[in-house]
Amino acid sequence: MSNANLRVVITGAGREMGRSLAIRYAKSGAEVLLSARNVEAAEKVLYELQACGCPRVHAFACDLSDPASIREFAQAVENKFGHVDVLINNGSPWVEGQQLDAASDEEITNVIMSCTVGTVLMIKHFLPLLRQSERPDIVNIISSSAHPLTHDCEGHAAFYAAKAGQGRMAETLSLRLREEGIRVISLYPPKFDNSDPLVGDGQVSRTSKDRLTSESLIDCIQFAVNMPRDCFIRRFDFESV
Repeated sequence: MSNANLRVVITGAGREMGRSLAIRYAKSGAEVLLSARNVEAAEKVLYELQACGCPRVHAFACDLSDPASIREFAQAVENKFGHVDVLINNGSPWVEGQQLDAASDEEITNVIMSCTVGTVLMIKHFLPLLRQSERPDIVNIISSSAHPLTHDCEGHAAFYAAKAGQGRMAETLSLRLREEGIRVISLYPPKFDNSDPLVGDGQVSRTSKDRLTSESLIDCIQFAVNMPRDCFIRRFDFESV
């Protein structure tokens, strides 16, 4: 699948799922704008992709817990590119713990600011750039923990709260942005495996007995983004193994 005409913004692109997204999109020809809290992490992925023959990659710093950092990121992208086609809200800190006091006040504040507030502000400040696209899409990597009846996630209660807020925001914006032709596509995965796409042949087992993989999640994203514009896929829900 070629994505040569796409300009894609990915948050949290310095590691794990964000890095996998960046690799898949860059290798399929898209122009990829990587962001990470520490620009060095985004630059490391940029260098990996350039070594693979993917020149259309750019690295930026963006701290999702800092509104000023988000504004600066959006302004830098606008100044250099003018528009974006796909915004993938992937970045999210992980906070673990069954007990409420297992996390510090700073960790609790950070996860809610980064995940919920950060996603809202990313969309707010990138909307002008998306409106300049002929095929604007917003993709949110949320979590099955956003479902009110899901309790099998090992995350802290603040992580549950952050993801629930992110999910509700996404559902609301999906309806409110539709009249502008901007699709909001959200994924609610349980815990999933993320193998390194640059190691070996990149192939992993994806049978019905295997845990969900990042490869399958990215397949879902690319399927939804590449559907005709009359097809609004609001959400993907997944069974846990």
